[in-house]
Amino acid sequence: HMQQHTAIEVVMRSNKTLLFMFDARDECDKVWGGLAKQRGDMVAEEWREWEGISRQWASGGVSNFHYLLHLNGMAHRSFSDLAQYPVFPWVVADYESASLNLDDPSTFRDLSRPIGSLSPPRLEVLRSRMAAMEGDAKFLYGTHYSTPAYVIFFMARAAPEFCLHFHSGRFDQPDRAFSSVGETWRQVTSHTSDVKELIPEFYTTPGDFLVNSSGLDMGVTQAGEPLGDVRLPPWAADAHDFTTKLRRALECDLVSSSIHLWIDLIFGHSQRGPAALEADNLFHPMSYEGAVDLEGGMDAVQRSACLQQISEFGQTPMQLFKHPHPPRRGGAPILSHVRAK
Repeated sequence: HMQQHTAIEVVMRSNKTLLFMFDARDECDKVWGGLAKQRGDMVAEEWREWEGISRQWASGGVSNFHYLLHLNGMAHRSFSDLAQYPVFPWVVADYESASLNLDDPSTFRDLSRPIGSLSPPRLEVLRSRMAAMEGDAKFLYGTHYSTPAYVIFFMARAAPEFCLHFHSGRFDQPDRAFSSVGETWRQVTSHTSDVKELIPEFYTTPGDFLVNSSGLDMGVTQAGEPLGDVRLPPWAADAHDFTTKLRRALECDLVSSSIHLWIDLIFGHSQRGPAALEADNLFHPMSYEGAVDLEGGMDAVQRSACLQQISEFGQTPMQLFKHPHPPRRGGAPILSHVRAK
């Protein structure tokens, strides 16, 4: 939690979860130790579960969706923590056609590249900015692909209480709100300050988060349009149809053959170091686990400032793989380490 090992998430047999957050790591370690005495070697149990799911995915027995969910869990992403919410990729790049052709490679986003590098002109601007930075802590993206603000942006209709809390009792300005899937895709592939990926709900029916079923008064845009349901691409009849087709896209052969490259960017080999530099995948240093020691060497003001930056500007998932992730049906990947949350 907040780049510190100060939280424990308990998953019930009913799939309900409880997230316990502690003020200090030693408190968390004591509780974890007590749980471990009751349950035995939970780390070894997690390892066995991981090996089973990875083998099933590699052989085609587990869907891409469920494998990505599992990777998010292994990397300590949680539906209970907006700052570390599960991250999923944009896979479709066509939001204008009347029908969605899953056999056409041009329908899809290049999963070997981070969102921020998909536009060559934007990438050149970002590279030039990074080259002008002083010191060793250089980065391409000052923002992140997953932040609490982005989760709230997508979920404003389904969870308005989070949106109202985040924006001090109001909805966000209508012209900044999530109003169109196609326009959001255009922004994340063109704006230098917008590189957001998606959340799992985009691949889960019935897609209620896209519908203003409660009739919320979310304001009126400068063009005089009241915010209602999210505008969908022409190839989607409604929210259920949209999420159903996105799920089919996620599971199709073209995506299955390259999803391991996106996994490298987010969870693995290309997340850090020379591979990240080569892949144009460098984020602010403070977004990475272990970048700062919040439990020692800082006064209260410094610690508060660091926590605020980590919370607002995003957290890179824990790195799961130090070697390139094999493609589907190419063998099970090697996990670098497994740790308790």
